[in-house]
Amino acid sequence: MAHIVETSTPPNTPTPIGPYNHIAKVGPFLSIGGTAGVNPATGQLAGTDIYSQAKQILQSFQVMLESIGSDLEHILHVNIFLKNMQDFEEMNRAYVEMMGDHLPARTVIGVNELPKPGVLVTMNLTAVTNTKL
Repeated sequence: MAHIVETSTPPNTPTPIGPYNHIAKVGPFLSIGGTAGVNPATGQLAGTDIYSQAKQILQSFQVMLESIGSDLEHILHVNIFLKNMQDFEEMNRAYVEMMGDHLPARTVIGVNELPKPGVLVTMNLTAVTNTKL
């Protein structure tokens, strides 16, 4: 049986800045593309600091995951792209607050630039739905 890839950008999440949807899902597997710490209500960055931006990203992930039958506890892997590695500890503070005891595989990469001005961090992830296969 062929699996069809479904894509979506749920309400109450940041508007993508390019020609893409935030979520791609096939069967129980899903991927959320690069997301910045943009407050979906205002369209502006959640703050100028790493903590505010990282927390907003994870809040957006929570909304996105719930829109397709998943949650933060079903994340398999997170990629984090930091403009400044000196922000690592403050990013982790927001990460632990949102993720709690669920600590999936993770990669942190230092980058020179990110597409949206003022963005200090972006993240993407791979997860599964919370329904049985």
